[in-house]
Amino acid sequence: MTSLDRRTLLRAGLATGAGLAGGTLLGGAGPVAGAPAWRPTGRPVLTHGVQSGDVTAGSALVWTRADRPGRMWVEVSHRPDLRGARLVRGPVLDPAGDFTGRVRLRGLPAGERLHYRVSVESLDRHGARSEPLSGSFATVPGRRDRRDVRFVWTGDIAGQGWGIAPDFGGMRIFEAMRAVRPDFFLCSGDTVYADGPLAETVPLPDGRIWRNLVTPEKAKVAETLTEYRGQFAYNLLDTHLRAFVAEVPQINQWDDHEVTNNWYPGEILADDRYTEKRVDVLAARARQAFGEWLPVSDGPLYRKLSYGPLLDVFVLDMRTHKDPNDGNTYADPRRGLLGREQREWLIRELKRSRATWKVIANDLPIGVVVPDGPAAQEGVAQGDPGAPAGRELEFAEVLRATHRAEVTGLVFLTADVHYTAAHHYDPARAAVGDFTPFWEFVSGPAHAGAFGPNALDGTFGPKAVFVNAPPRANTSPAEGFQHFGEVSIDGASGAFTVRLRDRDGVPLWTTTLPAPR
Repeated sequence: MTSLDRRTLLRAGLATGAGLAGGTLLGGAGPVAGAPAWRPTGRPVLTHGVQSGDVTAGSALVWTRADRPGRMWVEVSHRPDLRGARLVRGPVLDPAGDFTGRVRLRGLPAGERLHYRVSVESLDRHGARSEPLSGSFATVPGRRDRRDVRFVWTGDIAGQGWGIAPDFGGMRIFEAMRAVRPDFFLCSGDTVYADGPLAETVPLPDGRIWRNLVTPEKAKVAETLTEYRGQFAYNLLDTHLRAFVAEVPQINQWDDHEVTNNWYPGEILADDRYTEKRVDVLAARARQAFGEWLPVSDGPLYRKLSYGPLLDVFVLDMRTHKDPNDGNTYADPRRGLLGREQREWLIRELKRSRATWKVIANDLPIGVVVPDGPAAQEGVAQGDPGAPAGRELEFAEVLRATHRAEVTGLVFLTADVHYTAAHHYDPARAAVGDFTPFWEFVSGPAHAGAFGPNALDGTFGPKAVFVNAPPRANTSPAEGFQHFGEVSIDGASGAFTVRLRDRDGVPLWTTTLPAPR
């Protein structure tokens, strides 16, 4: 129980050149608070920090990972020094879950910043506990508490061959997002790039060399459960990301690159890099790793999280029930991205919501054309500006049903296309008139190749009010064009302010939407 093989060392960030050294992780300038240097003491070691997620008014998920089997313990308090903390007994971390563990803290006070400390106790040496790691999160305001709400969103992490490069500061966008002090972080999919192997070096157009940190699991496309787990382990080697997720609770959704590019259920791959061609097999392994390595709730990936009277967040799952990629011009209402059950859930919950703002987190944009090769379509749109067809049909149904029910305050937030933009949709410009005007804001990538802009499909009348995109495809993070979005909702007026920012947090564009009547 006290020895670590080479792969475990790499995964834990403890091998030479791979991560922890005197408490410092590659990708940043300094140590993570509470991250100990590894010493062979026989006590468990927490290898990848702590995280929190899917927070409610009275509960929160807390996550960690150890280097061996052990019992997880969490202390939680409203005091930073954790005096008088409540001690919560967590699960046993074992090989079946890759030594990861989550515990839902319950009975928490609403609308408060709480502090927690995680440790793991050895199963074979009673009382031998790891050095603890600390974090914090803010619980959701109560139903009548109209306080300000602030959150950030982006997606697309470590893609297109651009991994953690210490010489370029690592994934520094997470430090910029942490500086905003958000109440939570919405990750809009592509939390990892399981289909994007990393090379040790990549030449840049200006002659510089991008030098990736590479682990065994990142040297090829992921196929096994171990390789899928390694995608998430890799990202957490970055100092900025670890510090960010220790302080900011997350809402995570998945898209395609958690499994493989542009995947859909039932697909059989023609990619020679894969020995396992059945996407359903790969997706099951990826889904297990996603649930193990991120603080996400059990159950369906589509879900609603409420943030007091001002905000409900509707997280969509546009992969699990996705129909095959084709020309996307069919008239069959039974097909689509959401599936009947999720579509009916979304319409029903939007009608029930009494929040001022209803944010729909869609991991694929509504009006942006996202091709899958020369003839097929990956997303909702297909480039035909006429009446809704293909996957547009189910979103036409959602927009029509909410319009007729006089649902107000709909805003769509997405990433996926690797640039940032503000799109306004209006029936006055559209081929269909039975919906209320709405905004869709795009922000990304967090740390990946930059692309775009893509063409817009005129069916729902989109207008590109703002776009920031790179000069060429797959522009590296070293050249900028990495983005995140910030939303601030004013507690007094209910106004919804969106700021599209670059990787250093510089605002590129801002708008404020007045609260709907």
